[in-house]
Amino acid sequence: MENKIPGRLAWIGRLRMPALILLTALALWAGAKFVWAESDYVETTLIGVRFLVISAIGWAVTSLTDLAIKRRMGRLDIDVADNFQARKSATRLDVMRRVIIVVGAIATLACALVVVPWARQLGVSLLASAGIVGIAVGLAARPVLSNLIAGIQIAFTQPIRIEDAVVLENEWGWIEEIDLFYVVVRIWDRRRLIVPLTYFIEKPFQNWTRKSGTIIGAVYWWLDYRAPVAKMRDKLEEICKSTELWDGEVVNLQVSETDKMTIQVRALATASTSPRAWDLRCYIREQMINWLQAEHPEAFPRIRARAEVSDEPMNFAPPPKPSDIELGDQSLDGSELADSGAGEPKP
Repeated sequence: MENKIPGRLAWIGRLRMPALILLTALALWAGAKFVWAESDYVETTLIGVRFLVISAIGWAVTSLTDLAIKRRMGRLDIDVADNFQARKSATRLDVMRRVIIVVGAIATLACALVVVPWARQLGVSLLASAGIVGIAVGLAARPVLSNLIAGIQIAFTQPIRIEDAVVLENEWGWIEEIDLFYVVVRIWDRRRLIVPLTYFIEKPFQNWTRKSGTIIGAVYWWLDYRAPVAKMRDKLEEICKSTELWDGEVVNLQVSETDKMTIQVRALATASTSPRAWDLRCYIREQMINWLQAEHPEAFPRIRARAEVSDEPMNFAPPPKPSDIELGDQSLDGSELADSGAGEPKP
């Protein structure tokens, strides 16, 4: 996630549209007072002026608040190694910024509608629904707004944060963006997984960086029983010390499983982040295989068979030649003979 600090004059661009709306309201007010002061459209024009003024003020306040929060987010450095607090603050500020925009838009529209006589009841209803209790009770059951409530929960409880490494739906990636209604997960192969906010409240998932980025990587080999396990353990430490991917905390090698033909050897090593852990696992696997091929080729699995050869010739006797009776007990004309002899062939 890239945090760019808005320029010092960014507030001018934010106030451009509210200023145009205020100028329009000023022109309408001047027309109602001095141009068509005696016509029947004065009252309607003044209602429109009040509507535009309230809209411009609400727009300006919401936009400037959004700009201030973006400035604060831009000062957070989440590219450093120890970025836990920065990611925590960025997540909370980003979600709250989006919520403030929605609430500000609803409140502005409601206040503007109150000044319109025929839409006053609608404006009062919007003001009532803009309250926290009204949203939680009256609107949380709706799928879209339930995601909004989930976003507020995530902002305070923070089961996920910006750039957290997560595993969900059999995919591994990083939290790239937390929107009002969905979360964008950047998959390791640069795909994007779009997930509703309610997913992270209702379903289990893995967060590899909930407390810290350190993670243990595991490497497995299936080897022969003659594999030098003790020497492999020493070689593993040598391999880990030769690379900057290892953070120096955990390194271990054990025989984790056996069967009738092979053994399973497991190596454990830690890295500061999940991408470095993946690279470390691949590095350990390759270096250990190269070392076993060069120094201990007998360690690789093999199939054993035992063959016995005797010098004495084998006695082979052909089977006795079967008689005509044994071939089917059939008569010359093809009919079978009964055991009792009653079925003799006719002359």
